[in-house]
Amino acid sequence: MKIRLLAARTFAMMAAPLLAGACAAVPAQAPQPASSAPALYPDGMVSAADPRAADAGAAMLRQGGSATDAAIATMLALTVVEPQSSGIGGGGFYVTADAAGHVSTIDGRETAPASATQDWFVKDGKVLTFAEAVPGGTSIGVPGNLALAARAHAAHGKLAWKALFAPAIALAKNGFEVTPRLYGMLKTSSNTAAFTPAGKALFYGADGNPRPVGTRIVNTALAATLEKLASGGRPAFYAGANAAAVAAAARSAPINPSSMTQADIASYVAKPRDAVCGTYRGYRICGMGPPSSGATTVLATLGALERFDIGKLGPDSPVAWHLIAESMRLAYADRAKYLADADFESVPVAGLVDKGYLASRSALIDPARTIPAVDAGTPPGAKTAYAPAPAQVENGTSHFVTVDRAGNVVTYTSTIESPFGSGMMAGGYYLNNELTDFDMAPTVGGVPVANRPGPGKRPRSSMAPTLVYGPDGALRLAVGAAGGATIPAQVLRAIIGVIDWNLSAQAAIDLPVLFAPTGDTVFVEKGSRLEALIPALTQLGHKVMPRELPLKANAIEVVGGRLVGAADPRSEGRAVAE
Repeated sequence: MKIRLLAARTFAMMAAPLLAGACAAVPAQAPQPASSAPALYPDGMVSAADPRAADAGAAMLRQGGSATDAAIATMLALTVVEPQSSGIGGGGFYVTADAAGHVSTIDGRETAPASATQDWFVKDGKVLTFAEAVPGGTSIGVPGNLALAARAHAAHGKLAWKALFAPAIALAKNGFEVTPRLYGMLKTSSNTAAFTPAGKALFYGADGNPRPVGTRIVNTALAATLEKLASGGRPAFYAGANAAAVAAAARSAPINPSSMTQADIASYVAKPRDAVCGTYRGYRICGMGPPSSGATTVLATLGALERFDIGKLGPDSPVAWHLIAESMRLAYADRAKYLADADFESVPVAGLVDKGYLASRSALIDPARTIPAVDAGTPPGAKTAYAPAPAQVENGTSHFVTVDRAGNVVTYTSTIESPFGSGMMAGGYYLNNELTDFDMAPTVGGVPVANRPGPGKRPRSSMAPTLVYGPDGALRLAVGAAGGATIPAQVLRAIIGVIDWNLSAQAAIDLPVLFAPTGDTVFVEKGSRLEALIPALTQLGHKVMPRELPLKANAIEVVGGRLVGAADPRSEGRAVAE
């Protein structure tokens, strides 16, 4: 498995000398010209977790917009119709490529205030539990999605900035219906959804119960905010009344008030990052680098798995899932120890996906039995001895994919972390609780953990927006998922399904998910056909537990020169052609 970290340089494909791919930083400015390039596909497409958001993105494509225009409109619409999961109160990761396969990324991950210390979640000498830390102010990071959108639009947008807001403004102003998924979240997450009077008034009746499915919600406060952002651009979010409202919400929270300031918000920067690319069975796979752990975890799992003939074993083989689980356990062990914000910590990205290193990790795997205890390895370039830390709980996330006729593609994961984030609101939208993605215990046995809190630092993420190119160098699949630490496992399931088991993207997303994080327990999707394999997996030495996993994936694949969308049947998602 040949894997490299690519930074603004050409990746020469073995089977496609005419198609070079580069993973380069997105320029801060220099928008693309109104392209007159010939159409690569008959129609563009959007796949998102809510059909109304997918429609918003597709509307931009019909107006001649780019894949980036469509992605931004989708993100803005999700702020309205999927308030439990993503939007302008949170952050995201954006991976894009042009028709020639040149890949670039933008990091819109939230940042901790300048006053944050490594003991940000330590109170009276005791580390807060996740449930204690989520509600209120200290869990709120400076939101990054609007800055990400502005930077992406400057580089790759075709339509006017204001046009991208029109669908979201209409949804907020004219109203949108409560769906079964939103209703379920309102019912189970009232501690955050109804944490403020504004949230309670918007989504709950006088009896305290969630507004029923089908109820039309009109969010006039959010409509007004979006109108200001449409006219004022990035400065309207990171300065002035909106920035004051975000800082005030964090500081005045009735639980866990923060010391966030307007200066923290004003100083936020969405950063171009080097994409992380590698190959698997001749396919080129690219994703997001730190603070995302997505690409390294996906590529490390595939790297350890590649020597085994998973295709021959098939999707109903317990040995196949055993090998996937073992490869995943090794990758997640490295993730827990090394992955963090590379602006602050020494993250050996190239070493984590190095061919020789992954071969040594793969050598630990026995097809006939489990590894008794999995520990992190020592990848090339690992300079700092960090303590491994357990995975944090993450849930409130959304993924969407857009492709335009010219062949530009965007795979973008957006999040506010837990359902309804911190529960705090500003301007009609929920503010994230992203800082709980830090390891809240800053040290283990006196040794610092890489993903500890710090001033201006970005917490580690599991988000894994991914692009897959075939041996011919052409785009094969754009995919990503929501569901916290299960995200890399979901993306892996889709890639393995398409490449090894020759499934369509939809059939691959339909597959059940096996999740094997650091530790000795393998989780299989409850109610899926994987439950029938539990006795065989147990005989191989696994401790297996059926579990309801927070799964929600979206993808677009290229088949015969046409775009084919896929959306997770466990969600309300849909793919919409322009």
